[in-house]
Amino acid sequence: MREEKPKSPSQKNKSQKNRWFWPAIYAGIAIVFVGMIWGYNAIQKSPNETADATDPDNQPIVETNAANEVLKYPFSEELFDNVAIIQDYYDVEASEEDRENALLVFNQVYITNKGVTISVDGQPFEVVAAMSGTVEEVILDQFKGGEIKIAHANGMTTVYSSLTGILVKKGDEVIQGQSLGTATANEWNAQAGTHLLFEVHKDGIPVNPRSFLGF
Repeated sequence: MREEKPKSPSQKNKSQKNRWFWPAIYAGIAIVFVGMIWGYNAIQKSPNETADATDPDNQPIVETNAANEVLKYPFSEELFDNVAIIQDYYDVEASEEDRENALLVFNQVYITNKGVTISVDGQPFEVVAAMSGTVEEVILDQFKGGEIKIAHANGMTTVYSSLTGILVKKGDEVIQGQSLGTATANEWNAQAGTHLLFEVHKDGIPVNPRSFLGF
């Protein structure tokens, strides 16, 4: 009976290497396969994310709605029956009587009215944004009352003067119908009593608000 010779150290190392060879191959293949799946998912996801950033159809609904808005009254429509235009927009083509009514007098100086002067039974009333937009300017003036200027997506600007208790600041985004402040009286146009001077500017030029609203 032959006596088996003990394995040399080199033979033992070779045997151990052979034992781990195939498991290592399988593990490597599995890692590559998982990497391929992850890469494919990343590629599929990327175009969607790009589309969300560039596709106009995916823009915020608020911005889209603002661009399609039409001008509304700068006060609650519930007040409409009690609203009076006490001073009109100065229109050079209007009748002499209407032009006279649209002249503001201060220190014996005549100034043409750039908007409409609105009164609600001579009482304070809530003033609201006629359209959604960005507050461009807020002026606090005790003599003339507070003033707010709002720029809109359609290129128009609205101005609200003779205010107190102003609720917005420069840079604020406001939505149509949002409260801006309260109409008040002022010393500059004392004869108008408590009122709102509402202006509409198109391309930087004041236009008659009655062209957009049925006062």
